[in-house]
Amino acid sequence: MDDNKFWAIVEECDVASGGDMDRKDQLIKAAISRLAGDEALAFYEIFHRMMDTAFAWSLWGAAYVLNGGCGGDSFTDFRASLISRGRAPFEKTIADPDSLADEDIHIDSWFHEGFQYAVTDGVTASIGRRPRRLSPPPPTPTGSRWTEGTVGKFYPKLVQKLASR
Repeated sequence: MDDNKFWAIVEECDVASGGDMDRKDQLIKAAISRLAGDEALAFYEIFHRMMDTAFAWSLWGAAYVLNGGCGGDSFTDFRASLISRGRAPFEKTIADPDSLADEDIHIDSWFHEGFQYAVTDGVTASIGRRPRRLSPPPPTPTGSRWTEGTVGKFYPKLVQKLASR
């Protein structure tokens, strides 16, 4: 399992789901459960590396603006939902969180609680036990922290799009 294979599996499930997040959960769980144990564990590690990559104040700020607030659990759901969309949207959003303004804004699909659990459940089905991460998650987000009063100024396109809804 390498990054390319990881993203190919994610993108196949994204396309097949037709945007239905519950269906996407079912598809990713099934796809991972069919992998050999070492491949499933490698998928799990890559997924968590992507979750860690997205653990940044800049992305959290965009999620906060998008949702009108965003706590830790919601930010976890947001990052997993972002990964579930595939490599190009993930990389674009990591590079420029304000580019979320270019996406369809359906809050439930951006803060879906389930994709990260479906990944774990798929690995569990493949290896016969719950997986454990090889490395701990980062203790704090990367980058510069924002304040609630100023966060919107960092995401002008997103603020404008949401104001026009």
